[in-house]
Amino acid sequence: MDNCNAYGCSCEEESAVGDKKEKTKNNKIWWLIISLFFIVPLEILSLFSIDFSLWIKLPFFIGIIFIFGKKIFLSGFKSLFNFNFADINLLMSIAIIGAIFLQKFEEASIIVILFGLGEALEEYGIRRSRLALENLINSSPKTVELKSSNKKIEIEKVRIGEIIIIRPGDKVGLDGEIVLGDSLVDESMITGEPLPKSKMVGDKIYAGSVNSGGYLEIKVSKEARDSTLNKIIQMTGEAVKKKANSQKFIEEFARYYTPAVTIFAITLFVIPVFVFSGSIQFWLVQSLTILLIACPCALVISTPISVFSALGNASQKGALIKGGKIIENLSQIKEIGFDKTKTLTVGKPEVTDIIPFNGFTMEEVLSCSAGLGKFSEHPLSQSVVEKAKTQEVTIHQFNNFKSMQGEGVLGDCTVCTDTRHCLGKMGLIESQFDNTEISQQMKSEKNRLEKEGKTVIFLGGEKTIKGLIALSDKIKNDSKSTISKLKNLGINCYMVTGDNDGAAKYVSRALGISEVYSERMPEDKSNIIADKAKQNIRVAMVGDGVNDAPSLAIASVGIAMGSLGSDIAIESADIALMNDDLKLIPFLVELSRKTVSKIKFNTYFALGTKFVFLALATTGLSSLSLAIFADVGVTLLVVLNGLSLYKFK
Repeated sequence: MDNCNAYGCSCEEESAVGDKKEKTKNNKIWWLIISLFFIVPLEILSLFSIDFSLWIKLPFFIGIIFIFGKKIFLSGFKSLFNFNFADINLLMSIAIIGAIFLQKFEEASIIVILFGLGEALEEYGIRRSRLALENLINSSPKTVELKSSNKKIEIEKVRIGEIIIIRPGDKVGLDGEIVLGDSLVDESMITGEPLPKSKMVGDKIYAGSVNSGGYLEIKVSKEARDSTLNKIIQMTGEAVKKKANSQKFIEEFARYYTPAVTIFAITLFVIPVFVFSGSIQFWLVQSLTILLIACPCALVISTPISVFSALGNASQKGALIKGGKIIENLSQIKEIGFDKTKTLTVGKPEVTDIIPFNGFTMEEVLSCSAGLGKFSEHPLSQSVVEKAKTQEVTIHQFNNFKSMQGEGVLGDCTVCTDTRHCLGKMGLIESQFDNTEISQQMKSEKNRLEKEGKTVIFLGGEKTIKGLIALSDKIKNDSKSTISKLKNLGINCYMVTGDNDGAAKYVSRALGISEVYSERMPEDKSNIIADKAKQNIRVAMVGDGVNDAPSLAIASVGIAMGSLGSDIAIESADIALMNDDLKLIPFLVELSRKTVSKIKFNTYFALGTKFVFLALATTGLSSLSLAIFADVGVTLLVVLNGLSLYKFK
């Protein structure tokens, strides 16, 4: 079966056409940036009355306005004829025409370029999100091996109740229940939990998981369209699409501002001339002055200048923000949800406690444990070996190594007098060594450490328990300070994770997070955000994995860990922390609030100034010269105020 039919993605011919279009749009972005670099110096020189001949620069400006502004004008005039005053293109057309009438060709060109660049970058972000979804789809299994026929068939043809075979190294294609075999299964794509889980008969297994160990037979419980992985793909796609179609604030402003100004200017001409027999020439100039004063150049430039300055500031510090709307959304955030693994924690088990028993030393426990761990590929064993190397202890040599899937490892130590050793769960030691006594103290220590969210393994011999080792996912150094700063900014923080309840509560207590959601699937994570949205709570989400993608996409602002995060998480998010620096989050919140406050100030300042001159024009006290002064002066002040965000700390 064609992969296109399986998940609704484009076929090869459509993909080739799409690649060509994407290349064209990427080239457009570069041309817009290059044009901006040429125009900005000319605009700065003109402000100091240093100007080139109009006939030298006019063809250049007209070319830019025509090439990049043609679509704006066509859409703007179409909206005018349809009385659609909410169209941003109509507002832009008035701004550009007003600037041209004032012979401010540099300003008209900058408006065209900034608007075009903003639209192109928004389209680019949407395309990248869709591409990431397609890559996730393409990397997921398309076929599974059916036990009844020992043949591979398309996953769409497999029905509930059929048995499929999952061999070592295979990615699981369908949700189901294990009916034969046991293995270590990596579920990090689905749950985000860092350690592979030991799975055996009767355990559930999810599509998108990876079989790291033995042979498995699975009874299918969900068809392909209902699988956990497919739900992630569907929820992410729907949320991204919904966010891309959200209405912009300036469009709502244009719905009222544009027709109001136009009607007011026409009225100012019609009533004095046709009702009071006023001078046609005089009131035509006053009406034209009204339109020139009302020309929203400063209003239109204010937002992109402020936004691009904020984006540049953020990018210098390693945060990529995908558009101005995200800055506005971030400024309104009341709560931030954090994934645990690889977001608040390092995502790798680390030895935290070594407790010796029965007269043995910590060094002896670590030496033997590392000797056994050398033969195992399990992350816990590897962490023990790393700890031994860090402590520079002598690692004991072992023979006759044997791995007990999901339980631990066995071997014969060539150094210790008590030869046979076992490293793993308490139950494994009890089953292997009948004479080895496990005291109440050992059980108490185990329970205490597990309540702290740690994983506990024992080192035992044929005669006695030598000690235990506790491991935990290490909390990042900057996690606590980040949570503290966000609280000071009035933002409530909560944690939502697929990890077990003990580990989640231990991390939350250490960081001062009171609201915790543990053992949650991707669908649960996005539902939590959706429930908060119903309560009119604007929520940001911080995560790194495929399992976080739906919640990153549905949140008001999704923040992904850039270098650690999966491609789908980064593309579904609105912000990517490319250096994984959590401390950037409170900074970005402050930056966004400052940006929005400057945009509001610029807007009120520009409108206030214009209303003063509108009043003068209405009473016949204004002129075209005053209109030009109002437009250019306000625009200059607005631009300078917006540019100050580039240095915000």
